[in-house]
Amino acid sequence: MPAEHVVVMGVAGSGKTTVGRALAERLGRPYAEADEFHPAANVAKMSAGTPLTDEDRRPWLEAIRDWLTAQGDAAQDTVVTCSALKVAYRDVLRQATGRVRFLHLAGSEDLLADRMAHRAGHFMPTSLLPSQLATLEPLTADEDGVTVTVDVPPDEVVARALAALGHDATA
Repeated sequence: MPAEHVVVMGVAGSGKTTVGRALAERLGRPYAEADEFHPAANVAKMSAGTPLTDEDRRPWLEAIRDWLTAQGDAAQDTVVTCSALKVAYRDVLRQATGRVRFLHLAGSEDLLADRMAHRAGHFMPTSLLPSQLATLEPLTADEDGVTVTVDVPPDEVVARALAALGHDATA
């Protein structure tokens, strides 16, 4: 059976890191944070409030894909976070070895902005949220994925995610 990779996706402030870590723990899988795959130049641009271009994102997405492939080649299921805002970005990730599934965390702009305003130690400023929302392309029918709303506490989001992905919520 091929490895299953769950890509926790969505715009900034949707809870990707919180939900991704909790899912990985509940499922007993290795976890990777996509922000750790960004080259320093990308972090500098985002910290300055400059949105990344598709050209900026390409090597970042390929690095995540390559990590997924290495895990898949070892028959290791994973959880990784990645904004994966466009179908074209998700297409790069879907090239990885194994079954790549997307968990889109969705919320209202007001909720997301409030979350971003109250988190500490993150390089993504709230000013980039509108550009992320404008860039976001919903999952398409041919993509292996589910959408879960984040209007409840994180534990409930994780329970919703496990159910939507077809995993036992008591895992």
